[in-house]
Amino acid sequence: MIHDAHVRDIAPEVLYRLLALRSEVFVVEQACTYQDLDGLDLDDGVRQLWVTDEDSAAVLATCRLLPEPGGGTRIGRVVTAASSRGRGLAAGLIDHAVARSDGPWVLGAQAHLADWYGTFGFVIDGEPFDDDGIPHVPMRRPVAERVE
Repeated sequence: MIHDAHVRDIAPEVLYRLLALRSEVFVVEQACTYQDLDGLDLDDGVRQLWVTDEDSAAVLATCRLLPEPGGGTRIGRVVTAASSRGRGLAAGLIDHAVARSDGPWVLGAQAHLADWYGTFGFVIDGEPFDDDGIPHVPMRRPVAERVE
């Protein structure tokens, strides 16, 4: 089940699980010592998306949506628990994000995931960059033009 809310509307125990998953993967598993809690989660207009099982309150995958200056949405902090990978949960979050937010959509993808994001219509939009020792690429998905 996909949930979609601002942090102020998330129960404290659920928010704890969501942030713990981000820390578990981005800080511990990927061995990146950085401050995941960057203050942006609290900004107006920022939404957290997360997936839970029907029978469990465990957070299996999550991402956040941030409004981009000048319009559009930044998708960030996309993460799936190691035990839940391969089930299409992150894909469901990306589909939900694009369906329920304004485009164009941008993100900083880990370079090895650029082709995966490409399946959702994202294209590389700039030079590769290093983020805490992990190669990344900026990506963008334009708003589809309407055909009348």
